Amino acid sequence: MRFRQLLYAPNQLTLLRMMFLPFIVINLIDRSYVWALLLFTLAGLSDGLDGLLARTLKQQTQLGQYMDPVADKLLLSTTFLVLSFVHKIPWKFTVLVFSRDISILAVSAVLYATTSLRDFRPSVFGKANTTAQVAAVFFVLLREIHNVQWVIVARWIALWATFVFTILSALHYVYLVGHRLRLHAPPSSR
Repeated sequence: MRFRQLLYAPNQLTLLRMMFLPFIVINLIDRSYVWALLLFTLAGLSDGLDGLLARTLKQQTQLGQYMDPVADKLLLSTTFLVLSFVHKIPWKFTVLVFSRDISILAVSAVLYATTSLRDFRPSVFGKANTTAQVAAVFFVLLREIHNVQWVIVARWIALWATFVFTILSALHYVYLVGHRLRLHAPPSSR
């Protein structure tokens, strides 16, 4: 049954987004920023399109609910990491983003394996954080192509928005997990 879900169009788009990642990394390392930006933008568009298709075609699946955030985290965390290695994003932003994403993936995996908790939907702060990260990568790459004042300012704002929303979303995630665990606790342990 789950294999069949993999063939649904929204899940295929999510897989396609994952397949963009090595080519984005190769172009970043080669300093081919136009191609990296183009591929990153296509990956971002596929992220919006897979959600739209899932709702429109009524193909929202549990597999898709798990794959989509993993694809997002792989794309954004890896891109932040590579951009720091090539000295385009200061390490403090990348360490924060990477630490949060790895922690959330690890906690989610442990909770999935050890509890009945299956609700890992992103919060409003998580969505804001993802938007800020996408904007940060976009403007960092755009600055390498088109180094003008408004792009420099947008890059700075997006990086600091990422910093703030990464912290807020991590704190909110801790709160949500605690709340959801209390709701899923057996009646005798409450």
